[in-house]
Amino acid sequence: MHIEKLGLIGFKNYEDIDLDFSVKINCFVGPNGSGKTNLLDAIHYLSMTRSAFNLVDTQNILFGQNLFSIKGTLFKEGRRHEVLCAVSQGQKKIMRVDGNEHEKLSDHIGLFPVVLIAPDDTDIIRGPGEIRRKFFDMILSQLDRDYLQKLIRYNHFLKQRNTLLKQFSQGQAFEQDLLAPYNRELIVLGNELFGKRRDFMKEFLDTFHANYSWLSEEKEEVDIRYRSDNEIPDFESAFNNALSRDLALERTTIGIHRDDYKFLIRDSPLKKFGSQGQQKTFLIALKLTNFQVIREHLELVPILLLDDIFDKLDSHRIARLMQKVAENDFGQIFITDAREERTRSVLKELTLNAAFYTIDNGHVAPVENHV
Repeated sequence: MHIEKLGLIGFKNYEDIDLDFSVKINCFVGPNGSGKTNLLDAIHYLSMTRSAFNLVDTQNILFGQNLFSIKGTLFKEGRRHEVLCAVSQGQKKIMRVDGNEHEKLSDHIGLFPVVLIAPDDTDIIRGPGEIRRKFFDMILSQLDRDYLQKLIRYNHFLKQRNTLLKQFSQGQAFEQDLLAPYNRELIVLGNELFGKRRDFMKEFLDTFHANYSWLSEEKEEVDIRYRSDNEIPDFESAFNNALSRDLALERTTIGIHRDDYKFLIRDSPLKKFGSQGQQKTFLIALKLTNFQVIREHLELVPILLLDDIFDKLDSHRIARLMQKVAENDFGQIFITDAREERTRSVLKELTLNAAFYTIDNGHVAPVENHV
């Protein structure tokens, strides 16, 4: 799969541009703040229906405009597809494929997969459990449409139950019958989602361990341990017995929405005992595994987006990652870098050709097309 053309109107700092891309490696080079990452984000929108960096759609509209549109011509399994994402102030977001609008944005997830490696990804390791859940949920949602629909329903019922708990706590007469349907849905859906997460993690770990071992040259042992309230043998009883605490705290205190993935190095928390280099290696292994499981499940090679990685990784880790790229395991790749000569040097050493584009304050100009 690859994207051939990209057109932007009113998106972030781009007023109106049209670009053509190489089917292999594309490099966006230019000063920091010039708009390199915004081009990657536009591609992310065409895949995931949202920004990777700012989840408020209207804040991605160019200042002074009232809408943005992103159009892409993508090739998938030998067929050309025209994909459109459009956001207008006060209007519903539009996602269309070949002129047909999706009734639900979730119907688009998984059709045109991408994998992004970006500087803020370190939050997956250092941040709260919610960020790790979202990371794995994003992968599973692209692989399993049933998982995505059940997750959407679970979050809907969770929100409704929490609203009721807050109303009861603030003076509304408590009525068990009002909570009962939400309890039932959260227990059933939660157990189903827990099973899918648990089974997926078993598969994910084998590939992840192999990737980390290769990147680190087998220097240390790492692991991921999935933890869930739903592991409790009689989860339904535990859920119901938590009602008093739920009422006191005005929220549902037990369930898969509290799941976490513990990242470990030598059986200790990675974020506390892992060096900066070990954390970065762990992160790259996560993302490579993300790429590989999507490729294997969907039998489709995702587009790989590498944002500013040469600035954030040491030369050894860059070399190991780019060796993977040179092995031709990947399809189309987009790279951003503030230093053109650095990117050219890395690619030249690996004898990889690439198309280069200079970015300057919302203006894009193709340059000499090969390293």
